[in-house]
Amino acid sequence: MALTKGKKAELIKDFGAHEKDTGSPEVQISLLTQRINMLEEHFKTHKKDHHSRQGLLKLVSQRRSLLNYLKKSSEKRYNDLVSRLGIRK
Repeated sequence: MALTKGKKAELIKDFGAHEKDTGSPEVQISLLTQRINMLEEHFKTHKKDHHSRQGLLKLVSQRRSLLNYLKKSSEKRYNDLVSRLGIRK
């Protein structure tokens, strides 16, 4: 259920400033969004997996915190990222 190296590298390339950029909020949010989407697919077949659901809630909370930080620091970057990822505001 983890992200593959190739998918992770692709996300870093798409959202990062350079190939080694893993710390920018855009990259972190895109990686979290990918993991959240994977877990949502997992829950379609495993409805009673409550332990993973707890992890999903933590990921959503962490992504929300990063989105709040990005919105506070740069509204333009926030709007661009939200539109590219399709996240509800």
